[in-house]
Amino acid sequence: MAQRTKNRKWVAKVRTDSTHPPAGLFKLSAPTIARSLASRKVSPKGPQSGMRMLNYFINRAGRGLSPSRRAELERAKSLLSKRLRGRASRSARAKKK
Repeated sequence: MAQRTKNRKWVAKVRTDSTHPPAGLFKLSAPTIARSLASRKVSPKGPQSGMRMLNYFINRAGRGLSPSRRAELERAKSLLSKRLRGRASRSARAKKK
């Protein structure tokens, strides 16, 4: 029994949800997921919050994700990450001026 609980993931214990992405969002294409999670409507605290939601979903789904679905979600992560880097470089340029 001890061995079984040792293999469980931390996300299985989480019982709260602070954000509410649209139903079925994570079943859509990677660009749609990234665009939606970057919006203030879905992620009021900014795109970083959207990135956390996406990571949480991937962790929570665990082995239940098919390889193709996981690949699409990882692609959405990279697209969202590019958006975050683009914002960071724009704000750095604005501070220099």
